[in-house]
Amino acid sequence: MCGIAGILFKNQDGPLGKVLIQMLADLNRRGPDSTGLALYSHLPQGNLVMRAKVAEEALGETIDWEERILETARDFGAVKQSSRVGQYVRLVMDYSGEYERLAAAIENSGRGIEVFSMGQRLDIIKQMGGAHALDAVYGISHIYGSHGISHTRMATESRVDISHSHPFWARPFPDIAVVHNGHITNYHKLRRRLEIKGHHFNTENDSEVIAVYIADMLQQGASLDDAVRSTIDILDGTFTYLVATADSMGYARDQFGAKPLMVAETADFVALASEEAALRKAFPFELEAREAPAREYRTWQRSVAGKSAVPVHA
Repeated sequence: MCGIAGILFKNQDGPLGKVLIQMLADLNRRGPDSTGLALYSHLPQGNLVMRAKVAEEALGETIDWEERILETARDFGAVKQSSRVGQYVRLVMDYSGEYERLAAAIENSGRGIEVFSMGQRLDIIKQMGGAHALDAVYGISHIYGSHGISHTRMATESRVDISHSHPFWARPFPDIAVVHNGHITNYHKLRRRLEIKGHHFNTENDSEVIAVYIADMLQQGASLDDAVRSTIDILDGTFTYLVATADSMGYARDQFGAKPLMVAETADFVALASEEAALRKAFPFELEAREAPAREYRTWQRSVAGKSAVPVHA
């Protein structure tokens, strides 16, 4: 049992981090092992934001990991900003090449380095433990942005560590992330097909295949709406998942409707959560919420300028 939550502000950026942390704190009882968020906001400068994690066992080494990563990144473009908090190094830089080439170079620059996200708007932050602990370290509640998805994990199928926690970046595709509650029973079959096509997987978590599959569909020219719709029949097992891109957010439920999802939509925002109680914590006013039925999918596309959000599928 895990918890998922998402928010998309339709008309202008909003208190993205605060809303998601409030929902996640309520959902941590569904998943106490780890907490993670995929946050989307406008870059102040540069054209790529990257977040890399250093392995915990490597932190005790007398190495300046931020400087090590910076040295490698500078071979690919001008670094505009850099910071290190906890196990993460975050860079904002000018880069227009292949994302996989840069990600591989960063990971090869030192033992235990793993790139968690890349894109023009995406920033993935995750750690073991609950939402409030994550917020205390990374100041999530102070982050404003356009939309985001998030997850609280109870591990059942793969290792209990940060790498196997949600969200998952659809490497090497920029700005695509997924969170998932459920179990994909045809994971190995789908993964083999995607690996034959040259796609990369970082973990053994079945949820990662959803992100890579959707990214593969988008690469082939499908719309996000079409890609999400196709997963209802392509994926076997029980699932409710949220997906986000640079300007869109969506969800899908399996044919059984075994994993819950509550949906609330107003003129200003779309909010999604595994439980209505989580929505109430974030929005303590009169809010109409409904449970998404089995086999339902929806996507919303937000203009890049942040002026409007259009429901692509209703």
